[in-house]
Formats: sequence, C-alpha cells, structure tokens
Amino acid sequence: METIEKLEEVKEKKSSSKKKAAEPKEKKNESVAQTADVDPAAAASKALKIKRLKLIGGAALMLFAVYLFVAIVSFFFTWEADQDKVIDGYWNLIANNSIQVSNWLGKTGAILAHAFMHRGFGIASLFFVPIAFNIGFRLVFKIRLMPVRKTMKHALVLLLLTSSTAGFICDNVLQSDWFFIGGNFGYQINVWLISLFGMIGTALMLTALIAGYVYLGFNWAARGKNMEVNNAITETSSTNAGSLDTTEQTVIEKKRNARDWNEFQVEEEVKLSQTINNSVVHEIEDEQDVLQNEAVISQEFEITNHPKIEKIPAKGEGDLELIVEHKVEPEPEFINPVDEIDEEVNNEFIHAAGEYDPKADLSSYVFPEIDLLEKHGNDSITINNEELQANKDRILETLKNYSIDIEKIKATIGPTVTLYEIVPAPGVRISKIKNLEDDIALSLSALGIRIIAPMPGKGTIGIEVPNQKPEVVSMRSIIASEKFQNTAFDLPIALGKTITNDTFITDLSKMPHLLMAGATGQGKSVGLNAILVSLLYKKHPSQIKFVLVDPKKVELTLFNTIERHFLAKLPNAEESIITDTKKVIHTLNSLCILMDARYELLKNAMVRNIKEYNAKFISRKLNPLEGHHYMPYIVLVVDEFADLIMTAGKEVEMPIARLAQLARAIGIHLIIATQRPSVNIITGTIKANFPARIAFRVSSKIDSRTILDAGGAEQLIGRGDMLLSTGNDLIRIQCAFVDTPEVDKITEFIGSQRAYPQPYLLPEYVDENDTGEKESIDLSQRDSFFEEAARIIVQHQQGSTSLIQRRLKLGYNRAGRIVDQLEAAGIIGPFEGSKARQVLVKDEQSLEHILKGI
Repeated sequence: METIEKLEEVKEKKSSSKKKAAEPKEKKNESVAQTADVDPAAAASKALKIKRLKLIGGAALMLFAVYLFVAIVSFFFTWEADQDKVIDGYWNLIANNSIQVSNWLGKTGAILAHAFMHRGFGIASLFFVPIAFNIGFRLVFKIRLMPVRKTMKHALVLLLLTSSTAGFICDNVLQSDWFFIGGNFGYQINVWLISLFGMIGTALMLTALIAGYVYLGFNWAARGKNMEVNNAITETSSTNAGSLDTTEQTVIEKKRNARDWNEFQVEEEVKLSQTINNSVVHEIEDEQDVLQNEAVISQEFEITNHPKIEKIPAKGEGDLELIVEHKVEPEPEFINPVDEIDEEVNNEFIHAAGEYDPKADLSSYVFPEIDLLEKHGNDSITINNEELQANKDRILETLKNYSIDIEKIKATIGPTVTLYEIVPAPGVRISKIKNLEDDIALSLSALGIRIIAPMPGKGTIGIEVPNQKPEVVSMRSIIASEKFQNTAFDLPIALGKTITNDTFITDLSKMPHLLMAGATGQGKSVGLNAILVSLLYKKHPSQIKFVLVDPKKVELTLFNTIERHFLAKLPNAEESIITDTKKVIHTLNSLCILMDARYELLKNAMVRNIKEYNAKFISRKLNPLEGHHYMPYIVLVVDEFADLIMTAGKEVEMPIARLAQLARAIGIHLIIATQRPSVNIITGTIKANFPARIAFRVSSKIDSRTILDAGGAEQLIGRGDMLLSTGNDLIRIQCAFVDTPEVDKITEFIGSQRAYPQPYLLPEYVDENDTGEKESIDLSQRDSFFEEAARIIVQHQQGSTSLIQRRLKLGYNRAGRIVDQLEAAGIIGPFEGSKARQVLVKDEQSLEHILKGI
C-alpha cells in the first residue's frame, strides 16, 4: 500500500512539472514576439559599433603599454639630460621647439616617463605595463593571457610595496643619486612612516609586509591547488558511490548549472524512481506483482535524451533485472599534487647534479664596474677641416712636383692619425710614390708619416699622417663598447681603436701568444695593463689564472691584491709576483710540468684542446677520481724579457720556447714584453712561435724589422701608438690608456670580495743541482701517512705527487714532503723533470722489509 501511495505522489508531481514547464515556453514565445518588432539592421549596427570600440580600445591599451615601457626604460639612461627640461612644465616643453630632449620617444616619452617615474610610483610604475597590455590583448584577440582580476590585484599590491621599499632603500639606506626609484609616492609614504615609527620601525614594517605578501601568495596558490584536488576527489567518490542523499549546496549548484527548472525536476524524479524501484524489489514477494509494478514504473517514468543506460541487477531471487535510465558522467582523473612536486624536485636535482659549475665556489663574485675606470679626453674625434684640406693640398703639391698625377684622394680620421688614401693615375709606378716618404713628411712638417703601398684589399695607396692634436683613447670607452660587452671570444683583450676609429678586440687564445716590444716610455706597461684589465672585466676567477713575472719589481705589484682570485704561483713561493730570476726558472719549468700533465689528461679524455676537455668535464663525462679536473686558462706575463735572457740565458729561453710550441692546446698563453728588440733577445726560436706581435715606437728600422719583420715602427709617434702584426698584415692601433690609480681601484674592488683559500698552485719543481734539501731529510720524523703513501706508490708503480694527493686527500705541500721522504728511503727514484719518478721497489713484500728497517 505504501508503494502505491508513493506512485500516486510521483504522478501528481510529474503532471504539475509539465504544467510548469509549459509556462516558461509561453512566456518565451511572448518575449520573442515582442523582440520581433525591433529593427534587425539597427541591432546589428549597434553590435558592430561595440565590437569596433572594443578593438580600438584594446589596441590603444596595448600600444600604450609598449609606449610606456620604452619611455621608462629610456628614462634610466636619459633622465639626467631631461630632468631640468621636464620639471619646468609640460606645456613649456611642448610649445618650445628649441628645447630638445634625449628620451628615445621624444618629448612625449620624456613627459610620460617623468609623470610615472618621478611624480608617480618610480620603478614600480612598470607594473602598469602588464595590466594595460593584458586587458588590451583580451579585448582585441579575445584570448586571456593572464587572469585580469588576479593580475590587477597582485600588480596593485606590488606597486605599493615596491614603490615604498625602493623609496626607503634609495633615500635612507643607499642615499643614491637615483632619487626617482621610489617616485614621489615612495618618498611621501616613507616620510610619513618614518615620522610615525622611526627609521628602524619603518624598515621592520616594510620587511613584514613583503614577507606577509610572499607567504600569503604562496599559501593562496597552495590552497587553490588543494581545493581543486579535493573537489575532484569529492566528485569522484560521489559518482562511484551513487549516493541518493542530496545536500542543500549540491541542489543550489545543480539549479545554477541546469538549463532550466524543468531539467532539474526531471533529474529529481529519476532519483526518486530509483529509490522506489529498490524498495519495490525488496518489499514485493510475489513475482506477478513485481512484473506489474515494473510495467507501471516503465510506463510512468520513461525518460529520454540520456546518453547511456545501465542495468542494475536486483538483489533478490530469480533472474529479474530492473532497468533504470540515468545520466552517467565520466569519472574525473585524479592527479596527486604530491607526486607532481616530487617529480619537479627530482628533475631539478638531476639537472643540478648533471652539470658541473666551476663558478660555484665563488658564486657571489661580482665583476668590476665600469665606473672604476675614468674618462680620459672626449672619447670623440674633433674634425679640423682646415688641417685636412691643408694636408691634402700639400700631398697633391708634393706629388705634382715629381710629376705624379692623382685621380682621387680621401681622408679617414683616427684618434691620433689620419689616413689619406690616393688613387694614382694609370701608368704611375707605386715604388715612385713609396720613395717619396721623407719628401711628403717634409712638406707636411709631420713627426713621421707611413706609406702603405698598396693597401691590402683596396686599389689605393695609404699615407698615414699624425694629427696635430691627438685624442686620448680611454679604457672606459673600450670596455663600455657594445663590441666588447657582447664578444664571444674565449680570452678577449681590448687593445684600443684603429685608424678608422673602430674598437679593436681580439682573442688571445687564437693568437695564441703575444710578443710586445718598443723603446722605453712608448706604452708597453700601459699596454700590458690594458690587456690584464680587459681580461679581469670579462673572466671569472675560476676561468683564468695569471703568472706574473716582473724583474723590475714595480710594474705589476698592484695585482698582489687579487692573489687568491686570479694569480698562480709555486707551492713554496712567498709572493705571487715573481721577481727573482731563479724563481722564474722554477716557475717556467713548473709550467712545463703542468703542460705535460694536462696533455696526459687530454689524451685520457680523448679530446684535442682545453675547450673540448672543459666541456666534457662540465657535462660530467670525466671522472675526478681518475685525476680529471676543470682546467682554467693560464696567462704568463713577462714584463721585461731582456733582463731574464741576460741573467739566465738558455735556462729561460728553452722552457719559454717549449711552452710557446706546445702549450696552446692546453690553455697556457704567453705575453712577453721587452724594451730591447735585438736579435740576441728576440731570437729566431722565439719569433717562430710568436706570430702575433705588437711594436710600439722604436728608434731604427732594424729594430722594427726585428719585431715585425717589416718597417714602420720607427715612424710611430709614441704615447701608445702601435702596430699589430698577426702574420699577414699590419694594423695601426692607438692603445687604450688605463692609469695606475684605475688599476688600483679595480684590484681593490676584486680583492675585497670573498676569495679562494689560497692562490692557484702550480706543480712543484725541484732543481736537479739542489741536493741540500734531500740530505737534510730525517726519516725518524717522517709523516704519519708515509707508510700508506709508500704502499700506494708500490701498488700502482707510479711515483707521482698527484697520486698521493688524490688517494690520501692531502695538500700539495704535504704530498711533496712525503715524496721527498720516499726518495730518501730509497722507495722511489730522483726527480726526472716532466716524467713520473721511477719506483725502485717492485712488490709489497720488499716494501715491508724496508719499512721495518727504517
């Protein structure tokens, strides 16, 4: 009886729902009839206008965002020039055409940048750019780059925090000249906060606000992800369980998502039918009654437009199945956020561990700033038209006096020299013009001219004439040049500017060695400083090491400050700047030992040069336990080579020649300077292995030919004027000037930073003639690792200091002392130069007898 009453209630509900469903249709038809009277053309034009307005507004917003970004970026470079012009008033700036601004976008850009940066929020004004661009992009393309509300919310919060923090730091902590970083808002808000809470209280408040924003931002993101996962889990569990209970919140959500109220009622009826059917199956015992009720149910509750029908077996006797139609939604895929986080962390760990970073030990190292260098001169060439025209007329007059006709002449102005290129008439011999070098110099009253006949790659003859007022080329302009900043050279050295006023940058690793010579006071020491400074500005301490040899003891002493950053020395050396001739010999032989050891590593790694080796080591394809390590470039600088040759002779020349012949591939490069370019100093062996040479002014053609194998160095004007020979042609360069105080500032800046525990240690070199140290070894005071080291040496049959270092994890000095003790005990043989020491004990049993007898 209860089931029949329930069926009647369901019938009443269904009839009432049909009546209610018909009412909205009638209302809908009425509304359609009302709207049919509206003009469709007017509605279409109105919609088109709205669409056009959106497109125009969106494009304007995107253009404004880009324009604002360029104006603000330009402001950082041009604010000093435009500040006094913009601050007087915008209308005066716009109306007065005589006022010029430096902003990349003209007066409009200067006004816009000043309004946002100076009078607005400072550097935080950049947050307006993504807001405007995001809204404009969505209006134009109807694609959401970022959530608009979320982006605006975060951007506005960051706008206030960044402006306040930047204003506090620049005005009160750093007291920087860039007062506009926080803008007027940052300045005013900090004045108010400091008056309320004081300096320390304001700092604590700003720090707390930033920390709170960061914490809440990450917390909100985590909550969002967790809510999504929890919702997915809830939907999945509710779908699988097939729960018949419907909470109030679920009802409200289904009301919102349903197309109309009728669909919602139909779903409710389906659920009610399921409940009734289950109760019918369990309550009716008679099979005939069950079939009758089943027929009634199927007639009364025929639901259509559902994609899937499932058969639910009845939990009773017999083979009766009750068919119920209901909508089956696909089960959402569950993704565990913890697994994603673990996978990301795992990938980051693999990536970090997969590539070796040689800069990791000094990851906080800061390269020198350009402001440490000073501006010398104007760094720009002033053209004296009267001087140019007078020199042209005199050259033409001199050539005409010797019956030499000229078709064309043009001038190229350099910092110290002007190049006049002439095209002789047909039939004029080049040698005839070349022999007039002194005559042209006499007519021009010049210090010395140089004739290039013919010019390489051109059909002209060049006449280089010194300027009456030469310009100074500062090192600051060379370092700040785009060419140097964007260079991809392995060892870039900035030498100066060419005769065409181009910045000259070359790669020391391609030279691969450099010979510098010239008379006293012509710029060799400044040239060396320029080379060293350019390398310091470009290379990290882990990438390059210098071995500095200074027999004069005063030229390279400034670089003592960077001893633990960039210098290399012998293990037992007291100073890194080598001034004693005997120590120079030991250092050169030590470099030869290092060269042989590096070539051995290259052979084992199956690579050809240091670049390939380091790339292989960084990618962790070489095992450090086998002796492999990251190899820095080593640059040997000798300030006065002639003094070493006079005092040591062959002892210095032979290792230098050997290094020059072989050391290129393993990253050892030589820079040798001398003021005595004679054949007994710059010998044939030296010249053959130094294809790159720099000649400053010399006194005679003989000296010029000794250096360059060509004349021309005797015609230079001095003060950094030089000729560079790379084997094919000569390039005239005005060397960049870097003064001693500038070098001192750079070395102090580097030396004040965190450094390595000690300088880069070269292999120890023991002189064969020096036996005093071996005789003084007392085996009763041998090292605690002596016996273990002896067993390692005998086991591997290799008398190597590096083997003891590697196996016992000792420093080089201690390992070297153990090797001396092993030699005194008769376990290994004497020093044999670059070869490993011979092991005199062949098995461990013999070694035990020796160890017991000591």
